[in-house]
Amino acid sequence: MSSRLTPPLVSCEWLAERLAARDIAILDATFVLPNQGRQAEQEYLVEHIPGAKFFDVDTVADVSDPLPHMLPTPEFFAASVGRLGIDNTTHVVVYDNNDFMASARLWWTFRVFGHDRVSVLDGGLKRWLALGRGFESGLATLVTSRRFEAYFRGELVRNLDEVRSLLAQSESQIADARSPGRFMGSEPEPRPGLRSGHIPGSKNVFFKTLIDESSGLMKSSPAIDGVFRNAGLDLQRPIVTTCGTGVTAAVLALGLFRLGREDVPVYDGSWAEWGGREDTPIELG
Repeated sequence: MSSRLTPPLVSCEWLAERLAARDIAILDATFVLPNQGRQAEQEYLVEHIPGAKFFDVDTVADVSDPLPHMLPTPEFFAASVGRLGIDNTTHVVVYDNNDFMASARLWWTFRVFGHDRVSVLDGGLKRWLALGRGFESGLATLVTSRRFEAYFRGELVRNLDEVRSLLAQSESQIADARSPGRFMGSEPEPRPGLRSGHIPGSKNVFFKTLIDESSGLMKSSPAIDGVFRNAGLDLQRPIVTTCGTGVTAAVLALGLFRLGREDVPVYDGSWAEWGGREDTPIELG
């Protein structure tokens, strides 16, 4: 199904009306940073949206790569989601319980592997529970595996060499989703061994500035447009998003998608790669 026919965001009300639909699969993609002191899978076992399956971005990844949760091969991704009862006709709805942190990453990952019929639940589990919707505990019911065919859409991903080349291109723009302190280098990275600072010339768009603090919902498209423009980004020019490990960068890609920019790639290695090397330039402040 065309991405234009599948909304990037769906509401809790929309999902509640379709919980029993056979063509919908719900995935809990909650992910937490090392310094948050939380266990995502344990939280899932305590409470999750009825019928939701847990999706671990650290497991469905290239585990041979020393960088965290790098994209897996298309074959590995296809087998993993197929075991969750998902095929190429399934409308996948992803959510998390941590400010869109990994639901957007999984939304982007499905698109990278050729599946546009995917949406993020606006407000995630927190919003679902705040509206008094029911939840389940424990492991999800087993489902029958399905065949999922994946192919790699390289235009939605950037690697180290490609980002290096961007620095010499005047038309290119890099949006960094990390907090202002991490971007400026005034607060430490949550992962040890990384330098502080940011990719030269990049602009800081903290991913939480796309989220309404009171409701937990993603802000309106006009408000998101203003966030990017206030950060000094030209929405008519190419944009690549980055962050700490390629997770919250997808929140920016989701926001830009809502503005009609369906072509925005994510730098998968992000600061875990760039800041972990000695041969990559950095800026502070």
